[in-house]
Amino acid sequence: MRTKLLILHNKVMAQSPKEHVNLTRYAWLSLAAAVATIVLKTSAYAVTGSVGLLSDAAESLVNLAAAVIALLVLRTVAKPADSRYTFGRSKAEYFSSAVEGSMIFVAAGFIMYAAVGRLLHPQAIDKLGVGLVISVIASLINGAVSLVLLHAAKLYRSPTLHADGIHLGTDVVTSAGVVIGVTLVGITHWQPLDPIVALLVGINIIVAGFRLVRGSLAGLMDVTLPDAQNKALLAVLRQFTTPTVQFHGLQTRVSGHEAYANVDIQVPGQTSVLASHQLAEDVKTAMKSAVDDLHVMVHVEPIEDQLSYEDIPEGYIPINMENQENL
Repeated sequence: MRTKLLILHNKVMAQSPKEHVNLTRYAWLSLAAAVATIVLKTSAYAVTGSVGLLSDAAESLVNLAAAVIALLVLRTVAKPADSRYTFGRSKAEYFSSAVEGSMIFVAAGFIMYAAVGRLLHPQAIDKLGVGLVISVIASLINGAVSLVLLHAAKLYRSPTLHADGIHLGTDVVTSAGVVIGVTLVGITHWQPLDPIVALLVGINIIVAGFRLVRGSLAGLMDVTLPDAQNKALLAVLRQFTTPTVQFHGLQTRVSGHEAYANVDIQVPGQTSVLASHQLAEDVKTAMKSAVDDLHVMVHVEPIEDQLSYEDIPEGYIPINMENQENL
C-alpha cells in the first residue's frame, strides 16, 4: 500500500501545473453583441414607436454596461496572485455578478416606468413588420452569445460569464415577450397590450436579477461547494481512512472559478514527518483529482492527542457515512 502511494505521489509531482485561462475574449464577444443589438433595437423603436421595443433597447444599454464591467473584472481575475492578493483575485467575479443583477433591476424599473406611461397615454404602433424583423435579428444575436457564455461559464466555472449569459438570456425573453405583444397589437388593434407585455417582461427580469444577486452574495460569504463535489471529496477521504488514519474538520468554499478545502488528517504520533507529509500530499492529489481547480490544505495531527479533537471548526462537513447522505 505504501509503495502505491509513493508511486502516485511521484506521478503528481512530475505533472505540470494547470494554466490559468484568460476569459476576457468572452467579455469582448458580449460587448460586441451589446453594441450590435443596441443599434438594431433602437432602430426598431424608431420605426414603430412601440414602448415594448423601447424597453427592449433600454435593456440592451444595460447589457453594454454589464459587458464592460465583466471585461474589467475578468482582466482583474486573470492577474496572478501577488504579495498583496496572496489568494489571487477570483472573488472579484462575484462583484461583477452582483452589479449585473443590480443593473437588471434598473432596466426593469425603466421598462415598467415606460409601460405605465404608455398605459396612461396610449399611442398607435406603425410599421410592425419591419420593427419585428429587426427585433428578431437582435434576439438571435443575443441568444447565440448567451449560449456561448453559459457554456463557457459551466466549463470554467465563472460567475461573471454565468451572470452575463443569464443577463443576455433575459434579454432574449424580453424580446420574445415584446414581439408577442407587438404582434398581438397588430392583430387585435388593442393598444394597451404593448405596455402590458412590457410590464410582464419587467417583472420577469426582476426575478432573474434577484437570483443573480443572491448567488453573488452567497459566493462572497464563502458558500460551500455543491453537494456533488462535497460528496466526491468525502469519498476520497474514506478511501484513505484506516484504523490508524482518520480525518475530520472538512471545510469547503467556492471563490469564483476556484474551490478551496481544508481538512485535518490524524496519524499515529510516531509516524515520521516525511511519511506524514507524503501521505498528506497523496490525499491532496486525490482530492484535486475529484474537484477541478481545488486548493487543498491538509493539517496533520497525532491521533492519540486529545487536542486533535478540540479544534474542529463549526460548520464542518461530517465525514462519516451516515451524515454524508444528508448533504
